[in-house]
Amino acid sequence: MLDWTDRYCRYFHRLLTRKTLLYTEMVTTGALLHNEPARFLDFFPEEHPLALQLGGSNPDDLARCCKLAQEWGYDEVNLNLGCPSDRVQSGLFGACLMARPDLVAECISAMVEASPLPVTAKHRIGIDDLDSYDQLTTFVEKLSEAGCRTFVVHARKAWLQGLSPKENREVPPLRYELVYRLKQDFPDLEIIINGGILNLDQAETHLAHVDGVMIGREAYQNPWMLADVDRRIFGLANPATSRHQVVESLLPLVEQECRRGVPLKRITRHILGLFHGQPGAKKWRRYLSENAHLPNAGPDTLVEALSLVPQAH
Repeated sequence: MLDWTDRYCRYFHRLLTRKTLLYTEMVTTGALLHNEPARFLDFFPEEHPLALQLGGSNPDDLARCCKLAQEWGYDEVNLNLGCPSDRVQSGLFGACLMARPDLVAECISAMVEASPLPVTAKHRIGIDDLDSYDQLTTFVEKLSEAGCRTFVVHARKAWLQGLSPKENREVPPLRYELVYRLKQDFPDLEIIINGGILNLDQAETHLAHVDGVMIGREAYQNPWMLADVDRRIFGLANPATSRHQVVESLLPLVEQECRRGVPLKRITRHILGLFHGQPGAKKWRRYLSENAHLPNAGPDTLVEALSLVPQAH
């Protein structure tokens, strides 16, 4: 999610779940190829497994970016075909590309040839008036023939004209049954469902029909929901036993990055929702919001914020 899932967000989420696949923010091919790539590609080793999410429509540029992803040590490259914003449309990437399946297939083919990393696609169930199930299956078929084996499907169509990006996340109705049907019609493909999923109970319901679940904004706003993923979904021990433990585990990174000159607020903005629904949550958010931006803010600031939240027993 653009401007949200940066390396500090992902490091924090990795303290909650070891197994969940994490995604970078969407990075355009132009940003990678015409700037210093380390600015966009650097990540902490603890973030694995990690997918680089790209935005673009030039096959050669996407191929070059796949090679960079391999060099940097990413586990997967994902092509974003779902973002509906005007800025994305003007750059010819995101959801508008669902109207050009042949071009997208050419992009996927070039990406697959450029690197051994898995190349996946994230898209909607349709856009504007191109929203029939036959059009959706044609799109998936073309991309699969080009070498894409994993499809992350947001179960809403996108209106590219008339709705804002926020409205496109809420107004078009969710049609989970179409994603289920895709899995039935393409049993050899990995189909991941996305859109409106708020908790692990819902995730487990979807997993009876598809291969995986992507959760975006809810996991950001209420991150503790991730703390039981490893046990419930993967059958493994959870890495965190309490919210306080998560903050304490984050402190070494905070100390390291603050010594490097990284403002504390760049890290703490991602953890404001950690105590969502718990006693002391409001004090936690307020203290960090009022103090993390100060010039001398550091690990002690985070410790002080934590002291305002009672430990659960």
